[in-house]
Amino acid sequence: MANNPSAEKANRQSIKRRTRNRAAMSALRTAVKKARTAIDAKGADAADLRKTAISVIDKAVTRGVLKRNTASRYVSRLASRA
Repeated sequence: MANNPSAEKANRQSIKRRTRNRAAMSALRTAVKKARTAIDAKGADAADLRKTAISVIDKAVTRGVLKRNTASRYVSRLASRA
């Protein structure tokens, strides 16, 4: 339990960050999952979904949600599936 004003503020900030990061990771996982299923099913929109997923991954890195090497691994695995 936060007992002083700075600790209370830090707690509020961490809650906001956690919410933002969870939303970003959820969107990332959804985009990657859609791209994977489209690629595996050889769907007509597979290339477009892959491009969207890569964009979401890159944005997550820019926002600090995902580490650069992890993002690189995700992109590499998406590209090798295609």
